[in-house]
Amino acid sequence: MKNHTIRFSQFSVSFRPRTVIVALMGFCVVVILIHFSLSAGSITALKAWSAAVGIGDPSDIRSVQSRRLPRVLTAVGVGAALGLSGAVFQSVSRNALGSPDIIGFTTGAATAAAINIIFFGGGVVFTGVAAIIGGLVTALFVYVMARHNSSTGGMRLVLVGIGTGAFLGAVRDFLMVRADITDATTVQLWSAGSLSGRGWNHALLVLGSCAVVIPLLSIIARRLRLMEMGDEAAGALGIAVEKTRLIAILLAVLLVGIATAAAGPIAFIALAAPQIAKALAREDGVLVAASISIGAALLVVADYLAQHVDIGLRTPVGLVTSLLGGVYLMWLLSRKEA
Repeated sequence: MKNHTIRFSQFSVSFRPRTVIVALMGFCVVVILIHFSLSAGSITALKAWSAAVGIGDPSDIRSVQSRRLPRVLTAVGVGAALGLSGAVFQSVSRNALGSPDIIGFTTGAATAAAINIIFFGGGVVFTGVAAIIGGLVTALFVYVMARHNSSTGGMRLVLVGIGTGAFLGAVRDFLMVRADITDATTVQLWSAGSLSGRGWNHALLVLGSCAVVIPLLSIIARRLRLMEMGDEAAGALGIAVEKTRLIAILLAVLLVGIATAAAGPIAFIALAAPQIAKALAREDGVLVAASISIGAALLVVADYLAQHVDIGLRTPVGLVTSLLGGVYLMWLLSRKEA
């Protein structure tokens, strides 16, 4: 890794990308600690930290350990999963818009969850399983449809994914219209994306999955970076391009499905986190540590805003990220040449 230099008039600062990545990880930890300390509720920061280790009033301990702590950890895991999955999809598609919430994978997971809620009665476990399966099936369909002459073009992947996502979104809306009011309301609330009421089962699901999948994606990150030079160039270097691409997509979709199962569909994080990481580190490829750090920090900040912005009702974190994502997407498109 070569050093990068930032100049301020007569002064300049030289730094290594690795230093930036470590700083981003530290920033993520600080954001998490602040959010935990300032989470909505009547418990002060000092009492919250004492309760987290089992010291203090029993009601405070129960509140912190059963609600506040798992909610924060779920936000960290979901944000990390979405940040890394977005980095993988943008690398595979070689497109800044190659995000799972844009190319249909998140919509596939959400539609499968809606089908489970409407036709099979929902349930936390089965809805989560349905979301994971829906994301994987959608990814395989998009991958197969995007293949042309034994290769998968990045732009084809994005376009097929956008079309598939639009179709699945229409299917979900149709099912909601035809469903009874109770099921339709349940689907609507779940589709908003929320961290409210998340317990240890959600936190352990997403964090445990990240602990397994992130190392696997780290192993193939270097190959994905070489593939960004083009399939022919990567193939000449001995990389099994299509095999690597398929494995990367499946692992990334698994992260998306699990994140969606834990918190519902969350927009913006997978789109923005990898690009912010690249802009700060000034490096190409899948920046694993930076992407998961930025993703986790973004969702933790969004959850803090969702709890503290008073608009007369409890705001789902998915609404906050959607608003931020819309502004970010318009800014991103305005920077591109027509």
